[in-house]
This record gives sequence, C-alpha cells and structure tokens, in this order.
Amino acid sequence: MKNLSIVFALVFMALTFSCNQNVNGQAPEAVKKSFQAKYPGENDPDWEKDSNGNYESHFKIDGIKYRADFKPDGMWIETESSIEKKDLPKAIREKIENDYEGEITEIEKVDHHSKGIFYDVEFKQKGKNKDIEFKADGSVIN
Repeated sequence: MKNLSIVFALVFMALTFSCNQNVNGQAPEAVKKSFQAKYPGENDPDWEKDSNGNYESHFKIDGIKYRADFKPDGMWIETESSIEKKDLPKAIREKIENDYEGEITEIEKVDHHSKGIFYDVEFKQKGKNKDIEFKADGSVIN
C-alpha cells in the first residue's frame, strides 16, 4: 500500500510539472524569430511551454509585464498584459456597472491574432471563475 501511495504521488507530481514547463530560455528558432520580429530589441524573454505545446514568452516593456504566446512553428497567437479596472475603456466600465455583479479577480488587455484587441475580465464565482471578453465599445465577444 505504501508503494502505491509513492507511485501515485510521483505520477501526480509529473502531471503537475508537465502542464507549464520552463524550457530554460529555449524555444524553437522559428518562435524566437517571430518574437524578435514582433518585439524588436527585446532580447531577454523567459520562455515556458504550456499544456497545449505552445511557447509563452514573459517579458517587460517600459516596466509593464507581458506574456506573448506562439505556436511551435512561430505563429504568434496573442499578447496579454494585466491592467487595472480604471484603465478599462469607459464603455466597458459602464457595461460592467450596469450588467454584471460580483468581484473582479483579474483584467487583461489582449491583442489576439484573429480577435484583435479586447479586454478579458474575470469575475469571481462559486466553482470556476467566469471570463467575459469585451471589445473597447463594451460589446461582448464570447
């Protein structure tokens, strides 16, 4: 029974650590080239590989933290940065005030390859939190 517990613990740890893998600053050359084309002059991103096999770069520009995601072939997926509620466009703040209840746990400004720029607002709920994506005009896109 003790051996089964040890095996279970090892499997659990392996699964936990495989979800987001630090790739020690390494990413495929196509990903690095795509990153440099999108963010010229940014030479020191931290790289992780996510559970979907995509590469996440973590970096700062002018003191602001960003995360940019790339497919293994180098295709840029999206770039995110955390913002404060006061920094949301006025139309979104008004929409939230009028139509949504609950505590906001996180807000991100996202630049996505197909959706363009939008704002991802996460509301605290019992169980799983709920994300709502807004365009700058306050319209919901998800």
